[in-house]
Amino acid sequence: MARIELAAEVGDDFDRILDHFSQYQVENPALRIREIIEAFNVLEYNPMIGRPTNNDKRELVIGQRSHGYVALYRYVAEVDTVFILAVRSQQEAGGAGI
Repeated sequence: MARIELAAEVGDDFDRILDHFSQYQVENPALRIREIIEAFNVLEYNPMIGRPTNNDKRELVIGQRSHGYVALYRYVAEVDTVFILAVRSQQEAGGAGI
């Protein structure tokens, strides 16, 4: 079972997402953030599930449409750890990736 670590910058990503929720008066923003974080759990048992991108990074697609996000991550097999590097809305990520 792989460990999951969040880069410090992911906190900034969540702050930006929360600001967006506040601006558009999204209901239950804490639940929406929790859903994103819980989606990371799939990487514990399937760290290679995300689509490949550049430089040995992968993207995990979470949800869809207005509830859609993309998590950029790197899996380091030598230490069996998934490093979540960034989280963006699918719209912010250009609909395809980060």
